[in-house]
Amino acid sequence: MTDEREPPPKLTDFGEPTVGGAPLPGTVVPMPPESSVFRIPVQVMAVLGKAMLSVNDLLKLGRGAVIELDAKVGEPIEIWVNHRRVAKGELVVQGDRLSVSMTEVLKIEDG
Repeated sequence: MTDEREPPPKLTDFGEPTVGGAPLPGTVVPMPPESSVFRIPVQVMAVLGKAMLSVNDLLKLGRGAVIELDAKVGEPIEIWVNHRRVAKGELVVQGDRLSVSMTEVLKIEDG
């Protein structure tokens, strides 16, 4: 007697359910850490604050000029990856380098 029903979903190497080798709709398939996608460089920026200057004021700036930012001391700074705000953090000093400690990872909206 032959069973002609479709085989049940099976687990892939990463534990994700599949049908016929393809992930089920809506399934997030993790990439293995050695995957080449993890070696793609991304731009990370830590934004301390912002300022608006006219071109005239910008041209007057010289060595030692101070630009006042809209941020206050102690406020979280924004962390951007590839032009998308993804986290908040705070400045820390590590040896003679400025660094950023992530304090909150933001929910990334679709679209």
